[in-house]
Amino acid sequence: MRKWKSLLVSFAVAGAAFTGLGQANVVHAEDGADVEAKSHKERTTGLTEIDLSQRFSRFIITSDYNFTYPDAVRGIYVTGNSAGGEKMESLIDLVSSTDLNSMVIDVKEDYGHITFAPEEGSVYEDIGTTFISDPDAMMERLEQEEIYPIARIVVFKDNILAEARPDLSYKENGEVWKNPKGDAFVNPFEKEVWEYNVEIAKMAAEMGFKEIQFDYVRFPEGFEERDEELEYSMGDYADLDMDNTQKRVEAVTDFVDYAHEELSDYDVDVSVDIFGYAATIEETPGIGQNFSKISENVDIISSMIYPSHWGSYFGISNPDEEPYNIVNEYSKVENEVLGALDDPPVSRPWLQDFSAPWLYSGPTFQYGKEEVEAQIKALYDNDIEEYLLWNAGNNYTENVDYLIGK
Repeated sequence: MRKWKSLLVSFAVAGAAFTGLGQANVVHAEDGADVEAKSHKERTTGLTEIDLSQRFSRFIITSDYNFTYPDAVRGIYVTGNSAGGEKMESLIDLVSSTDLNSMVIDVKEDYGHITFAPEEGSVYEDIGTTFISDPDAMMERLEQEEIYPIARIVVFKDNILAEARPDLSYKENGEVWKNPKGDAFVNPFEKEVWEYNVEIAKMAAEMGFKEIQFDYVRFPEGFEERDEELEYSMGDYADLDMDNTQKRVEAVTDFVDYAHEELSDYDVDVSVDIFGYAATIEETPGIGQNFSKISENVDIISSMIYPSHWGSYFGISNPDEEPYNIVNEYSKVENEVLGALDDPPVSRPWLQDFSAPWLYSGPTFQYGKEEVEAQIKALYDNDIEEYLLWNAGNNYTENVDYLIGK
């Protein structure tokens, strides 16, 4: 595996604060066998030792992998476990044998782990895993199969960092606050958290990923109902002459701007996942997402528009059972919002390839070929050319026409 030291020079001081992060539990492969880290051959990149205190206007850091942006990204989500396990073969076969062409692969997953092992001595060593035991081999295989690689980095949802550094999280009665699902979050007002995640993004860029996709770029859901109850710092935003909703929007937007600027020296695009309903309102009151402001600071915007995640919206009483209609109505709104921007990003929504049993007391409405294709067709009918498919277990519907209606 290539060396990371030159990447971490600018973070060495801040990184010292993160020593002692909890080591991950024993990691198991897809078949249940223990995964062991392996040695990797050196793979050269265009990066040399530089003084990161200096900024160069056109110094672009590239890897020596050869990935070309597809005609339009049509991709699937891949967990670290899948990417490093036996399942990767079937996922590669799916993409290679269809009109799909891209994978969004976890680099920093939902709990806060990195899905590979950073080099010994890295400030991120204790949060590394061996989900992906041989990143070089994975990237070489993706290059060989001409599969476009996108790195998913979960930002402000992070149990590991929250528990190691409660001062960067939210506290309730002196303990780290968690939502009803047991998820802890770190604080978007804290710029140490920004740096912590962006340096991981730089590692992903050096691994050869062509795009950094930031997920959970927000405060916890419903935060407007508890922002006066929890203990947390507002940092530089405390004295701003605006209400708490606007402060949250400012912090989230500033993070995206910061990340985009910090990655401008790398040959990568920057994308952000965002709640679909954020496009339908001026700004979200609790989570701090303003669709237009975030869109102005990214190359790609990926709205999560899963039909199951909408309530009664656009006059549709049960959107989960009307995948074409909900995606069609949403797309009209998004096109209008992005059309008002001077330099809009590429639209690449997340679509649903899973069923939602939690919505039903009786039989669950099942998602299959027809439902996936309905969403794709709705995008094409609204001149949205790119999309991603989400299935948390990476079990994707077979025989889908990924260009239906095009």
